[in-house]
Amino acid sequence: MHYPRLDTVLMVEEFIQENSGKFKKRQLWGHLPKRMMYQTFCVIFDYLINSGKIAVDQEGKVGWVWNPELVRKYLSKRYKHLVIR
Repeated sequence: MHYPRLDTVLMVEEFIQENSGKFKKRQLWGHLPKRMMYQTFCVIFDYLINSGKIAVDQEGKVGWVWNPELVRKYLSKRYKHLVIR
């Protein structure tokens, strides 16, 4: 198995953000600006799913859902005693 480099993970994140909701998983892999092995892409995809940065809708299309500003706003109201950086 090939583990991705940070620049590759960031490239996939950026591509998904720019094309949120346009592609299904396999289509997304085929449209990336940089070629990579499908297994490597799957490692990145699983990381993004498990970290809550992306989601897959009922049609199978991949969308960017991570919104750190909204999270900060929500947490600052709910947990005023926590410091969020």
